[in-house]
Amino acid sequence: MSYLENTFFLLAITFGLYFLAKLLQKKTGFILLNPILLTIAALIIFLKAFNISYDTYNKGGQLIEFWLKPAVVALGVPLYLQLESIKKQLMPILLSQLAGCIVGVVSVVLIAKLMGASQVVILSLAPKSVTTPIAMEVTKSIGGIPALTAAVVVVVGLLGAILGFKVLRLLNVHSPIAQGLSMGTAAHAVGTSTAMDVSHKYGAYASLGLTLNGIFTALLTPTILRLLGLL
Repeated sequence: MSYLENTFFLLAITFGLYFLAKLLQKKTGFILLNPILLTIAALIIFLKAFNISYDTYNKGGQLIEFWLKPAVVALGVPLYLQLESIKKQLMPILLSQLAGCIVGVVSVVLIAKLMGASQVVILSLAPKSVTTPIAMEVTKSIGGIPALTAAVVVVVGLLGAILGFKVLRLLNVHSPIAQGLSMGTAAHAVGTSTAMDVSHKYGAYASLGLTLNGIFTALLTPTILRLLGLL
């Protein structure tokens, strides 16, 4: 069954599973049936069942990874549609994103340190709230483990997508702007995708949160870690 290890067959399986997972969530509306989570679980089972190595699968996965950065850039389209509204609130948005960046980095590294994590693990966790390409580059620059960072970023994104809007509603945060910014800041591209499913306005502000938090995290993470005595 050599076709099972064919790059394009594995690519088709990935897209097919994701499509079916999207349909399942749409039909059930069950919050835990996140399409990305379901696709990851189904792919692991498939690869294990047919004894296909990750290296073999990743030959096709790299074709998907190639589009990750252009996909992030494409999020600028809904952002542009809300440009006039954003200009009117630029200063509060910038300050909220700066606060989100600092709290995101400080909270995760202090919790990790209190729980006895090693230095390299702490450094790998610091950029956990930004999209994968940015997070991995930040981790490389501060001496962390990029692979660990990538895994943590996925988990953070999934948790944000599954629980983000629920938590915001529990905290009586009802503004589409605040909700969108929060999802993009805390749950990066996965949270932005979830916000986009709600409406283009939510998606636009989530895109803005993702972008600004990515910039602030890339610029400020080394400084924050130095101030905390971790670099």
